Amino acid sequence: MNLPNKLTVARVITVPFFVMAYILGLKWLAGFWISLFLFIAASFTDMLDGKIARKRNLVTNFGKIMDPLADKILVYSAFCLMVGDGTVPAWMFIIILAREFAVSGMRTVAASEGLVVAAGMSGKIKTVLQMIAVPVLILAHALPQFPVIMTVGQVFLWASLIMTIYSGIEYIVKNKEVFSQ
Repeated sequence: MNLPNKLTVARVITVPFFVMAYILGLKWLAGFWISLFLFIAASFTDMLDGKIARKRNLVTNFGKIMDPLADKILVYSAFCLMVGDGTVPAWMFIIILAREFAVSGMRTVAASEGLVVAAGMSGKIKTVLQMIAVPVLILAHALPQFPVIMTVGQVFLWASLIMTIYSGIEYIVKNKEVFSQ
């Protein structure tokens, strides 16, 4: 297994530790700091594995599948926890998940027809906004005496929701031939 794939696997392995730390944070403030560190470290591996894979020509089928899946496992685990504590509205998380299921379903159908559907820039922006929203929202829990941090986190959350909807629509429109097969 090459280095980029090891980083992707490490991101997935980090998720249960992140979840445990976040849950601890609900009772013990230091847990939020630990979860913040773990989330940022895992997010950093996302940027790093892609750069290394492209620079060293280490792009693999495993990486093409697992890298975006690892991102989703990390981010949506965080959103799920935040629905539980009221930070993220459940309806918002449902919209985000619905977009992911729709896009993943389309990719599966396209792959079965031999079509490769690349990720668009709007989807990448969506992911970046989500990966900013989560740590800012965790930081808001770690520093409740600064409510402006929660406001900033909510702005990034709403921006990520808007990009989620936009990128989902864009994805469907650009790949409508998948539906006509």
